[in-house]
Amino acid sequence: MNGMLEFILWPFLACLILVGIHVYFGLHVIRRGIIFVDLSLAQIAALGTTMAFLLGFELDSEIAYLFSLGFALIGAATFSFTCKIETKIPQEAIIGIVYAVSSGAAIMAVSHAPEGAEHIRFILIGSILTVSPAVVLKTAGVYFIVGLFHYLWRNKFLELSFDQFRTAPRRYLWEFLFYASFGVVVTSSVKICGVLLVFIFLVVPSVFAALQTDKIGIRLILGWVFGLIGSALGLILSFILDTPPGATIVCVFGLMLLLFIPLPKMFGIRRK
Repeated sequence: MNGMLEFILWPFLACLILVGIHVYFGLHVIRRGIIFVDLSLAQIAALGTTMAFLLGFELDSEIAYLFSLGFALIGAATFSFTCKIETKIPQEAIIGIVYAVSSGAAIMAVSHAPEGAEHIRFILIGSILTVSPAVVLKTAGVYFIVGLFHYLWRNKFLELSFDQFRTAPRRYLWEFLFYASFGVVVTSSVKICGVLLVFIFLVVPSVFAALQTDKIGIRLILGWVFGLIGSALGLILSFILDTPPGATIVCVFGLMLLLFIPLPKMFGIRRK
């Protein structure tokens, strides 16, 4: 028992922090219909890390983080200003193109590097098992600042995403601030758990919550509870089965979503 606690304690705390901020952004992403924006921003941030890696900087160095953040902010600017063309083509098309190009560029960049395959694996699944207390606390501080920023100007951000009939005029500064703050979160998240787990933390709990209720506050709570349970189960199973924690959590989240979606209908609970 003590061995398992040592195994999952800091990874579990990291998961709680990641779930806390990603469920919030997931509500916006689901409402906007830009499901793959997190995956795309994560891949752009990973491309920045790849460039730093090829220039000889360590993956966990401050320079690598600044490269990653800079690339993510470029992606944020791209997404915030391409929303004005959504009447002609879905913004999701732009997001998909950016993801594909970023992925291709990262693969090309490391194709001749001695540790290229290992680097790509790290980008995809991260290394949440080896996360340190210092990284967890630093990440919590960054997410707290981002969360406080969104709380103080919540009316602006909620209006952009949840204005049902799109009557509010597009405010491109606030669009950029939304994507930029999202990029800051994704940059920190990718370093901890990789692209796939970042995407799962964003989408799966938010999809589950959106299927249960239309109330934003209740969605947040349901998403956080879902993420807490899924993270705990994934890490415990990873310890028992001796499988990679990130991949195990991804599978657990997917299985939970399949199991939990029918529950309200089974028990006659109406969506409110």
